[in-house]
Amino acid sequence: MIENRLIMITIYHNPRCSKSRESIAFMEQQGVAYKIIKYLDAELTQEDLKKILKKLNYSPIQLVRTKDSLWQETFGQRDLSEEQIIQALVDNPKFIERPIVVNGPRAVIARPTEKIHEIL
Repeated sequence: MIENRLIMITIYHNPRCSKSRESIAFMEQQGVAYKIIKYLDAELTQEDLKKILKKLNYSPIQLVRTKDSLWQETFGQRDLSEEQIIQALVDNPKFIERPIVVNGPRAVIARPTEKIHEIL
């Protein structure tokens, strides 16, 4: 168990996603404070996503659920710029990989859930 320091973790959460629910259960087991952002409802901006990408050290396409059939149908065959990919995620947040767990300047996609240890 990790001692409960003054850590505030943010979890970008989709309640329908089992991995997202597992990340919340993991945080509760660790006794670490966290807040939830239901990113499908949060209306993330391009700036929000750019900050998340920087914390993840990801390019925009790495944040995309590229195997999603709707992504494939809509964007899969197009050569998109980074700005276009970010805008596609703003317009269609369901394409965002999840769960994203942020601790200050660092973040991970918590797949598997144990990746959260990397940022605690």
